Amino acid sequence: MKSFFKNVLANIVAVIIIAAVFSITLIMIIAASALSGDQKPTIKEKSILTLDFKTNIIDSPAEDQGDFFAFSDKQKNVMIYDMLEAIKNAKADDKIKGISIETDGLRAGFTQLDDLRAAIQDFKKSGKFVYAYGNVVSQPAYYLGSVADQYILNPAGGIDLKGLSMEVLYMKSFADKYGIGLQIIRHGKYKSAVEPFMRDDMSPENKEQLSTLLNDIWSVNSTKIAASRKIDTAQFRTVVDSLYGTIPELTIQHKLADRLMQKSEYDQMIKTKLQLKDKDKLSKVSFSKYIKSFDEKSDKSDRIAILYASGTIYNGEGYQDIFADNFVKDIKKLADNDKVKAVVLRVNSPGGSANASDEILFELQQLKKKKPLVVSFGDYAASGGYYIAMAADKIYSEPNTLTGSIGVFGMIPYFKEIANKNGLTSHAVTTNANSNMYSAINGVTPGGVAMLTKSVEQTYKRFVHFVIENRKKTFEQIDEIGGGRVWSGTRAKQIGLVDELGSLQDAVKFAAQKANLKDYGITTYPKKTTAFEQLFKNLDENEISTRLIKNKIGADNYKLFEQITNPKFQQGVMMQTPFQIKID
Repeated sequence: MKSFFKNVLANIVAVIIIAAVFSITLIMIIAASALSGDQKPTIKEKSILTLDFKTNIIDSPAEDQGDFFAFSDKQKNVMIYDMLEAIKNAKADDKIKGISIETDGLRAGFTQLDDLRAAIQDFKKSGKFVYAYGNVVSQPAYYLGSVADQYILNPAGGIDLKGLSMEVLYMKSFADKYGIGLQIIRHGKYKSAVEPFMRDDMSPENKEQLSTLLNDIWSVNSTKIAASRKIDTAQFRTVVDSLYGTIPELTIQHKLADRLMQKSEYDQMIKTKLQLKDKDKLSKVSFSKYIKSFDEKSDKSDRIAILYASGTIYNGEGYQDIFADNFVKDIKKLADNDKVKAVVLRVNSPGGSANASDEILFELQQLKKKKPLVVSFGDYAASGGYYIAMAADKIYSEPNTLTGSIGVFGMIPYFKEIANKNGLTSHAVTTNANSNMYSAINGVTPGGVAMLTKSVEQTYKRFVHFVIENRKKTFEQIDEIGGGRVWSGTRAKQIGLVDELGSLQDAVKFAAQKANLKDYGITTYPKKTTAFEQLFKNLDENEISTRLIKNKIGADNYKLFEQITNPKFQQGVMMQTPFQIKID
């Protein structure tokens, strides 16, 4: 008995010690964080603004929610808007003598890369140099780095330059083989989100839209690379088709790179350019550090708010993606804030819940009655992402934005065949014709299918109605370019789905002009929350386990996991584009 109580006491003491250590650690980290936040970095003379592998480019504050359970501080999240402002600032900063691009596996969206390229090209007008260095270089990294005055490659490196492709996995035969039934309702022959469950090959319509989309994007990107590297477009196609970037010597021969050298030799080349002595240390400044060095701007009374709509659209509350309850609260705050004279809605979303999208659109329409509302499209503005933009005074799209996808779908799985094969049957007692409208075993009743079809059609008509109002076109005109089809931003401008091709900065300038502002500040929504705020905001078992799983399997994989397992994300008609494209 004594031994038992001794063990219990030891366990209690151990828990108390662990809790105490945890608390002390939290206090120390918070204090260190506060101290580091107060220290403004000093930029040395003859510094180089450097984009390296530690810089993770994001579009909105929602992507920079701190996570206490991510115990790595290797990467620094930097918003694209801040990066562009940093490059513009560096252009006139006498302490910054050039830019060095040193990232092999850069992961950023099409529009982010385009904006960075344009900003760096403008930076070069100052007469300052831009160099790039690579080891095993991804296609996005090379697309950005090709804008440099010189591209230096490691002698044992390579450039993964191969063009764009999209591969779709089809699962109809798989579902049939294992007895998985799917009741699919959609409007739009191009609404291919459900196509992999309907057939075993790509439909002509889907092949047409994907081919057009990829060729539009690649035509813009390849032309820019060829122009920067001074390669004939026909020759550049041969270089890409032949995968010459794989062999270092061939990259020199075909003008993809200028020189082959080791990283230390590259650094020495920059030191020579800066006329530094051997004993002098090369001062490389990261984007995150340089942005922190800026002088604090005065709190101007007139402000333009950038409201970021990034991620999939859901009902309810949540701290990432676009959750209607949280987003509507931010819209109302902006509508009632007298200091905010205009709002720029930055959309980077493939869509999601039709109901949540409609709720958000309504609140944006109310906001527009009080102050100018300008929309800027990022990588995605499709389905629900395009829908919420229909309150805009003006819409700006980037050339490579995935735009449109005006269509609606619903998909309901059931498992009658696989259940019956394994000796399972399901029988129900009901009070009305469609009381058991949906069963996981027997599927949807005929009456349920009829009403869901009407719901999808009604949602599509409502979608088109708002597009007609905003774009000043007829139903027939919108229906012809709708049908769930996704367009590039360039084509969206040609067919009238957007007003102008331009960046977020262009949208902000127009908003200021519409609000008659010459001197103004910028404020962003949603507000960023720190790791500790997130930790204590919802400190419960489910929240902690969610963050641990998410950190372990990654944000993209967790999103798929959640869509499959969380009933909240499986309700109602969907306005969602069938795919997201990432450059690899």
